Formats: sequence, structure tokens, C-alpha cells
Amino acid sequence: MTDKYKPSPSVLRMEGEMTIYRASELKQTLLEALNQSTALTIDLSAVTEMDTAGLQILVLAKKVAQSKQQELQLVAHSAAVQEVFELLNLAEYFGAPANGGSGPTVGQVHANAGAFA
Repeated sequence: MTDKYKPSPSVLRMEGEMTIYRASELKQTLLEALNQSTALTIDLSAVTEMDTAGLQILVLAKKVAQSKQQELQLVAHSAAVQEVFELLNLAEYFGAPANGGSGPTVGQVHANAGAFA
């Protein structure tokens, strides 16, 4: 089998707002990225604002990755992302450190992780 038929890991950098105003666009981008790779890293360092629609997109990404048995990593959480994860106590769900440290944080979500409850 050649590399042409084996998608490689890729990185998707999310920039700006992850809000209801961009939800449709972001959902499509994320689903396309998941379909084109065996593992996806989502860089959240440039996210300036996140609401529940943005959070739902990340939950969807995790569920899609789980269903395809793909690895999904959320890396370099911005302050906006950390705030939402801490407010809703979702750091563990996404595999992120709960301490909200000052530097970039790295969270890893494996496709075989537990379901969102």
C-alpha cells in the first residue's frame, strides 16, 4: 500500500472565534480534516472566544474520532478555551490538565476514551 492510500497525521489550527457565528464553517473544516487523516491534532492556541457551539464542535470531533478509532489531540489551549473547559469541568473529558497553567497546555484524547456524559 502506498502513502497515497494511507492518510497521515495532520494538524488543524483553529483561529479566531469558535462561536455560533462560525459553527457551520468550523464543523465542515473539522470533519474534512478527520476524513483526510488517521490522526488529527487541533491547535487551539489562536482561539480568541469559545461558546457552547464551539464546544459542541470539539465534542463532535471527539465522537467522530472515536467512531473511526482515530487519535485526536487538542493542543496549546488558549485562555478562552481553558476558561470554558474549567467552567464546565471538561478538562478531564478532553484529556487536558485541569490546572489552567500559564503556558501552552497539551491534552490528548484517544479514540477509545469514555463517552461524554
